[in-house]
Amino acid sequence: MTRCAVFGTGSWGTAFAMVLADAGCEVTLWGRRPGIVDAVNNGRTNPDYLPGVELPASVRATTDPAEAAAGADFTVLAIPSQTLRANLADWAPLLPADTVLVSLMKGVELGTAKRMSEVIEEVAKAPAERVAVLTGPNLAKEIAARQPAAAVVACADEAVARRLQTACHTPYFRPYTNTDVIGCELGGAVKNVIALAVGIAAGMGLGDNAKASLITRGLAETTRLGLAMGADAHTFAGLAGMGDLVATCSSPLSRNNTFGRNLGRGMSLAETIAVTKQTAEGVKSCESVQDLARRHGVEMPLTDTVVDIVHEGKPPLVALKDLMSRSAKPERH
Repeated sequence: MTRCAVFGTGSWGTAFAMVLADAGCEVTLWGRRPGIVDAVNNGRTNPDYLPGVELPASVRATTDPAEAAAGADFTVLAIPSQTLRANLADWAPLLPADTVLVSLMKGVELGTAKRMSEVIEEVAKAPAERVAVLTGPNLAKEIAARQPAAAVVACADEAVARRLQTACHTPYFRPYTNTDVIGCELGGAVKNVIALAVGIAAGMGLGDNAKASLITRGLAETTRLGLAMGADAHTFAGLAGMGDLVATCSSPLSRNNTFGRNLGRGMSLAETIAVTKQTAEGVKSCESVQDLARRHGVEMPLTDTVVDIVHEGKPPLVALKDLMSRSAKPERH
């Protein structure tokens, strides 16, 4: 039986542990909080993040990272992206030498502008062929309810991607393989930034025309950056690009969309953070995505606007006026 370790007991880590178990894997969840670990082991539930959802019997939990990692064929990392480097430095010595490291994280590291797979390769000293990414339109609560969803598993080694595909393929969860790790990761990271923009627009009371414009121009920004970094343009038309973008920008289950809505309604950054229970990755990643774009000489006006609103305190109405007054261009730019 395939053995999987999932580091992170948030909603997505827990939901993906369910997927792996439903696909026939033996799964150990690692969590920092003893209360959640006890609830998983004794009540078959994660009341803090997926209340009311019964977890499969083949999912167990521990607070001991060594116990979680022991014998794992796949080690799944489902923690906030900005905490990856420090946590993985502690866990790396405990991991089996041949385990495949799987990133569920959708962010870009602040300061280094590195994608999550790059951080994993560096910290765990793992070759690219042993690092995979899972991404796509995967809202955790829908998957925990076993509603149909598709995803992309990407790895430089296609055989490893196929192994992961088999490990998480269920009647309700359909993974596709890809070798374009750069494109898949960028799609997942930048869509959080665009979802903030769409949420801000919705909070301001703007209509569907505005939201559709932000989504499509956001996809154009993502594609420009991806091409500059060597990604395949086709990736952004698929599940990792447009699919994830549409789900995150249109669903009330999206943390980034909800965060943006609160900002658009006039709440301050501090107030919005205070009412947000889980990490909205785009809040920090908008700065690292902007940094990444500047390093590659790519213009990303929507990302710049989100940074101005979220971190520079620019009023959304002023930001909107500035964005709409930019010089006219052909759509291909």
